[in-house]
Amino acid sequence: MLHSIDSPTSLRTFITAHPHSLVCFSATWCGPCTASKPRLEALASQFASDSASVACGIVYEHVLGEDIQTVYKIRAFPTYVLFERGGAEVGRVEGVKLEEVARLVGEHCRGHDFGSGHSLGGAVAGGAAAVVGGGLSLEEARAQRLARLGGNTSAASTTAAERATEEDDVEEMKDAAAAAAASDDIKMQVDEATPTTTSKEVEMVDPTTALKQQDVDTLTSSMGFSIIRAQKGLLNGNGTVEGAVEWLLTHQEDDDIDDPIEMVPDGGGAVAQSYKCNECGKILSNMANLELHANKTGHSDFEESTQLMKALTEEEKKAKIEEIKGLLKAKRAQREEAEKEENVDREKQRRFMGKEMAKTREQMEQEARKRSAQMKRREKEAALKERQRIRAQLEQDKRERAANKGKLGSRLGVDGYTPDAIQYDVPMECEGGGGDEGDAKKSKKAPPSAAKMDEYITKVSSYRAGGDGGNCLKILKAYIGNVVDNPDEPKYKKINMENKAYKTKVKPFLGAKNLLMCVGFSPNKGGDAMELGEDADMGVLKDAKEKLEVAYEKYMK
Repeated sequence: MLHSIDSPTSLRTFITAHPHSLVCFSATWCGPCTASKPRLEALASQFASDSASVACGIVYEHVLGEDIQTVYKIRAFPTYVLFERGGAEVGRVEGVKLEEVARLVGEHCRGHDFGSGHSLGGAVAGGAAAVVGGGLSLEEARAQRLARLGGNTSAASTTAAERATEEDDVEEMKDAAAAAAASDDIKMQVDEATPTTTSKEVEMVDPTTALKQQDVDTLTSSMGFSIIRAQKGLLNGNGTVEGAVEWLLTHQEDDDIDDPIEMVPDGGGAVAQSYKCNECGKILSNMANLELHANKTGHSDFEESTQLMKALTEEEKKAKIEEIKGLLKAKRAQREEAEKEENVDREKQRRFMGKEMAKTREQMEQEARKRSAQMKRREKEAALKERQRIRAQLEQDKRERAANKGKLGSRLGVDGYTPDAIQYDVPMECEGGGGDEGDAKKSKKAPPSAAKMDEYITKVSSYRAGGDGGNCLKILKAYIGNVVDNPDEPKYKKINMENKAYKTKVKPFLGAKNLLMCVGFSPNKGGDAMELGEDADMGVLKDAKEKLEVAYEKYMK
């Protein structure tokens, strides 16, 4: 019985609980481990049936973690280690070499010779392992089996010599095989390239004769399976009723489930000469090549084969090495050519990106120069307008001094200096907005007329600096709108000229006072207010209100 060990503690307990313990250190990703597990289970069952004082267990790499290297020193999978009860190691076998495992157990477990054991995928006559008895060596036993098949006894020694020669060939060709495995396009071609195989004739036997009749009767009589299905189930279910039932439930819908069972070679006299991959059909001469093939391709379904791999001659080996070197050279040249093309494409891309970056940088510099030029132009225009404003202000002050005997009216108020607003693009006019209105030296002008209402509004709207024109239009609209909306309210018919809003937002602007006067307002006797006359035309007031609303909306856009 093969025990499954699931923790490091369980492994230590397992080793100390039995006089001798055979532990298989395995890995779930290892193809040969998976393929050889059924043969290991059969060997463990054989140990149990022979009442051997050895217990068999299997433990996987991921279960032990770092202990598998630091404690048990495992370097390959699978590795079979025989322990004594105290935990001391008796011996170990690396690789799928179950014959050596059986021999190791037979040597250290006195009174129990288990013969050659099982090989990977090999057929065993009668469903049980052949036991080498009578003190015969393995080579002598092979010679007897060949004699039963009609061969000569020299075949065993010839086979041994060929295997020894092949092992020497493998050691000699390791470097070439490693170089070939390094390339994805070069297959294992040292010992396995275009092999010449010879097949030994073996006797064909009926595999159903080895089945237990009791198991066949159980499947047919008790469970109702046909005789063909019962026999196929036992052959493919490890020879047990449970395994047969499980196999039949899985394959009962197969098209060939009821086909007759074919004859198979007699496993009693056949000698395994090589290994065969059932997934790709490749013939492998030894276990080292099998493990290399499994690791490279991921294949895990292997079996032993009676085909004999003919060893390569020295000339064939040299030719194969030269062929592999040529393939590697061609591969290297192809890779270098691809790298050259990649370098050319990379250089083209670098140059293209450099040109694009230079072009983008030039465009940004041009835009920066344009913005700088526009800023300088605006500064010059602003400076020119400022000079014009100062000149106009000086001219206005000059006229005001001339009209007031060399005196200039004060610009100081409760809020400090409040200069008059000046329209840059409109020439200065000596109109109601500047100087004292009662000065006798001013030239007389025509009184404001309702016909010039649009002209007055246009002048006020022309004040764009700081939104002064909009503020003036808003105040004028409020003055006239209050009268139109409330014609019977006396308080709206009088405008206080000393009010801050009037003095700062109406009086300084040309056309504002004339607009009020053309709709009916006039200064009172004290000169501190403007009053609406009794004969004011309400239609003119409404018309002025509408025009002011339109002008204000236009100004604010």
